[in-house]
Amino acid sequence: MTDPEREAVGRRFDPALMQRAREKTWAALHGIRQRMRPGISEEEAKFEAAEVFRELGCERLWHPVLIRIGPNTTRTYRQRSEPNVRLGANDSYFIDLGLVFDGHEGDVGDTFVVGDAPERLACAEAARTLFHEVADAWRTRALSGQALYAFAGARAEAMGWRLNHAIKGHRVSDFPHAIHKGGDLGDLAAPPSDGLWILEIQLAHPSEPFGAFHEDLLSHGVTT
Repeated sequence: MTDPEREAVGRRFDPALMQRAREKTWAALHGIRQRMRPGISEEEAKFEAAEVFRELGCERLWHPVLIRIGPNTTRTYRQRSEPNVRLGANDSYFIDLGLVFDGHEGDVGDTFVVGDAPERLACAEAARTLFHEVADAWRTRALSGQALYAFAGARAEAMGWRLNHAIKGHRVSDFPHAIHKGGDLGDLAAPPSDGLWILEIQLAHPSEPFGAFHEDLLSHGVTT
């Protein structure tokens, strides 16, 4: 059974606008990706991201832009980046965006590799693969949020990576979702409903100082 209090929405909520916000937030992420280049710093990348947002007509941010480079890819949302890190010639980074379009919240994230860095590329691909495995388990097995993250942890270990258990996913909705008391997906005892929850996967290499991140909306209509 769903949890009505944790899955409440506002009067403006429209599932079609949620999907549109998702699509436009992905467009923003790839616009930033096109501007990433060796030598750029996280702060410089955030400055350029603001121009991408203006071009797409983003109304506002609902969480700060996160662009993590190199060793900072193991940091969580609430941890500060190590300062003065710049993208190397053979390196990785991730982008995490929370944007508002038409009064609805988009939240997406993905990891990318520049140059020749096969282990970093494998980590980025593992985060995407694990995301899709967990999302498919939600679609086909109707697992609770708690069960989804238990499944994710077991699969990450089997794949040879460390899952960051501090990252548990969360609600989105018509802005601001915080008033709807959704909390973390990983604490949800019921199966999450379609189009309301963000599944987050953050992996780290078992011994090297880099990781990968991937997140997107759990939706029956999103399979890629």
